[in-house]
Amino acid sequence: MRTFLGVASALVAVSSGVTLKGRTVAVKGYESSPVSKVVNLLKDMLKQLEKEAEEDEEIYDQLVCWCTTNDKEKTKAIADAEARIDDLTSMIEELTAQSARLNTEIDNLDKEVKKNQEALETATKQREKQMKEFNAEEADMLNSIDLLGGAVTALSKAGGASMLQMSLSQKQNMANLLTSQLTQHADILEGSLMPSERRTVSDFLETVDQARPGAGSSYEPKSGAIVGVLSQMKETFETNLAASQKEEMANQKAYEDLKAAKEEEIAAGQAQIDQKTQELATTDEKLAQAKEDLEDTKNTLSADEEFLMMLKEKCSVTDAEWEERQKTRQLEMEACSKALAVLSSDDAHDLFKNTFNPGFLQVNMEWPERRNRAADVLSAMGNKWHNHRLNLMAHKVRLDAFEEVKKAIDDMITQLGKEKEDEIKHKDFCTDELNQNQLQTEKKTREKIDLEAKIEDLEMTIKTLTEQIATLKSEIGEMQVQMKRSGEDREKENKEFQQTVADQRASVVLLSKAMDILKGFYEEAAAAAALVQQEPAGPPPPPGFKEYKKNPQSSGVMAMIQQIIEDSKAMEAEAIKSEESATSAYEAFIKETNASIEAKSKDIANKSESKGKAEDYLVQAQTEHESTVTQLDELAAYNSELHASCDFILKNFDARQQARDEEIEALKQAKAILSGADMEAFLQSA
Repeated sequence: MRTFLGVASALVAVSSGVTLKGRTVAVKGYESSPVSKVVNLLKDMLKQLEKEAEEDEEIYDQLVCWCTTNDKEKTKAIADAEARIDDLTSMIEELTAQSARLNTEIDNLDKEVKKNQEALETATKQREKQMKEFNAEEADMLNSIDLLGGAVTALSKAGGASMLQMSLSQKQNMANLLTSQLTQHADILEGSLMPSERRTVSDFLETVDQARPGAGSSYEPKSGAIVGVLSQMKETFETNLAASQKEEMANQKAYEDLKAAKEEEIAAGQAQIDQKTQELATTDEKLAQAKEDLEDTKNTLSADEEFLMMLKEKCSVTDAEWEERQKTRQLEMEACSKALAVLSSDDAHDLFKNTFNPGFLQVNMEWPERRNRAADVLSAMGNKWHNHRLNLMAHKVRLDAFEEVKKAIDDMITQLGKEKEDEIKHKDFCTDELNQNQLQTEKKTREKIDLEAKIEDLEMTIKTLTEQIATLKSEIGEMQVQMKRSGEDREKENKEFQQTVADQRASVVLLSKAMDILKGFYEEAAAAAALVQQEPAGPPPPPGFKEYKKNPQSSGVMAMIQQIIEDSKAMEAEAIKSEESATSAYEAFIKETNASIEAKSKDIANKSESKGKAEDYLVQAQTEHESTVTQLDELAAYNSELHASCDFILKNFDARQQARDEEIEALKQAKAILSGADMEAFLQSA
């Protein structure tokens, strides 16, 4: 644009007047002619076009900046939204699968809890049935034992002749007792009575059955045999009762163990149900939030894509409009410049000579003055911008041939134009590269911050898992120590129990021997006294010894011995019961401790696996962090290179462009001055 203005100015200067010995002389009448008005209008038009071109360029720069900025921002926002959509889609798939898995696990746990509850209810009903049957059996057995014990006691107190003295009703009662017990408990007595004992019972029952009121019997079984049978039956019942009671205790313990285990399983299952229900609620909440975020992100993405499409279309139209306006304005300025050239042509000068008086023209001009003026213009501009090329060109104008100088000016103008274009390209390159470097640096910086936060989280996770594993191992070690100590205590308690039982049983044996000795003496004495009283009637015996009476303290001694025996047996029974309780408690403790150790061992294995994964993720994150830091260093190095190459250009771009434009303008002015010298030469020759 300035090129056409410079040429036009030179042509106007030549067409409007000439210089005579250092002063310009106007052609008479030319300055007020229509041609002069047209030239002035063309000059105003060129100035207006240049101003409009500058305004359009400023507007276009603003539009380009707006397009570039929004294009980058929306492109980045779209890329981020697409990545966010991918992440949210993956998250939704994971959360959906997790929700389905949790629902399935909760259903399975509900079924398992119900199954355990049903099993517990079934076991409870069976236990109640067993207890009912046992209580009935125990009551029946105790009743039988009491009846048999009463019969044995009665027969034992009556002595060996009691069968002869028993009434028929007593014998029938005894027979009914034997019959009912033999019939009711045939399965228990099977194998416990000897054949001889069964014959004795059978003979007794037959005798009672054949007996008639007032009649005697040809045979009466001895009471000792019947007592032996009754005692054997009583002992068998007592043994069976003890076995039933022991079996009942075992059944009760088994039921209690089963109940405790089932209640523990039910509680654990319910706890897992509560935990997984809470986890399911959290998962469903996250899933709903993720779906909402996905919908919002898709809407935002759609709006950004629509805006970006509009932006590209508008910016494309703006570029086309800018090119069209430049082209149109260029053609307009060329037209104005050509019009000025026409007005400054040789034909125009001929017309001007015919129209105006050439006598006012002074053809005796000084040619060196033209050269000096052109050289002064170039030298002044070269000194202003410290441009050695302009100074060199000024020197050429003073010394070289005219045509060579004009050609050199044209070459320099062309070179300056190319340098201007190259510098604009370099500036655009620097701007784009610096912006791209800044975006990449910001992106990598965010990645670096995210990786550092991830590394910190992983390190904290690994530290926490390590501490938890150490705590679990310590707890397992403590449990093992407690198990060892409990085993040692149990062994010591069992030894004490064995010693206690042995002592009590030995005491019972000794006391029983003493009791048997005392009973043997006093019972024989009582029997002898009975026999004396039953001697047949006859003359009384001669006076002899006084009546022998047993020691009045014997009953108390035997009662005390019997009490001690019973106390020893009670102590033995209590010791056995305590031992069973202690054994059950110890076994329960060992079972619970082993279960706890197993659970903690599994927890250690799970946490160790999680720790291993966290360590792998940590190594990966550290590697990515190192790579990101390296990339940031590379970006920083490249940024330094860009600043080293671009800072001067970006900082001084406007000044350099202005200097180059002024340099080109000075060259054009110098050429115009020299072109004016050509016109003088032409006029002189004419």
